[in-house]
Amino acid sequence: MSGHDEAVGGPVQNVEFPSNGQTAHGYLALPPQGVGPGLVVVQEWWGLTTHMTAMVDRFAAEGYVALAPDLYGGATTHDRDEAARMLRELPPDRAARDLRGAVDFLLEHPRTVGDAVGVVGFCMGGGLALVLAAQEGDRVAAVVPFYGLPKVPGFDYRGLTAHVLGHYGELDTSITEEAVDEAAMLIGEATDRRPEIHFYPAGHAFMNDENPAGTYDPLQARTAWQRTLSFLWGYLG
Repeated sequence: MSGHDEAVGGPVQNVEFPSNGQTAHGYLALPPQGVGPGLVVVQEWWGLTTHMTAMVDRFAAEGYVALAPDLYGGATTHDRDEAARMLRELPPDRAARDLRGAVDFLLEHPRTVGDAVGVVGFCMGGGLALVLAAQEGDRVAAVVPFYGLPKVPGFDYRGLTAHVLGHYGELDTSITEEAVDEAAMLIGEATDRRPEIHFYPAGHAFMNDENPAGTYDPLQARTAWQRTLSFLWGYLG
């Protein structure tokens, strides 16, 4: 571990953790009370930006041992073409490996309570959050995708046991309501879970106050945030 200072929620650290024989990196924030449920926060396609680390801090302030794996190895951007390139060049197996490593890290962390974690993901991270929950089974108790779905059409959700809360924008041109409804149907057919889905009168990335497209919507972001906190505490304690 390296780097240590005080954030909104408590001590924060840039951490290294094992990842299937390799080493992954991430940003960890601890809750003020010192212990709490584990929460994996999965980045947008921009990388582990200051917006994403701020989200980790906010979750820590609410009582979570929150970790955002750095899937791009330190690279960040606010240029769409550059973000698209970095996403294309991200090996899916490496992303999956690092995310599984993050779950291991949190469940083994001395500050984490409980035998399952939550996962929250944004944009690219929303789809990866659902994939991770399906792969990890009962090690993930709750998953919250924000405006993201798995990239694989007809993704197999049969391994998913987590409760699902989804947030999507009615004005989002990249993810249609039909695609969200189809994913919810597939989850319901493959599992005993009925996802809780909310649509907002907003565009893509309405939670991101650094979004270069200018679709940040503070009112809808506040509503989605409160719903997320209530949901996570309901299933993680």
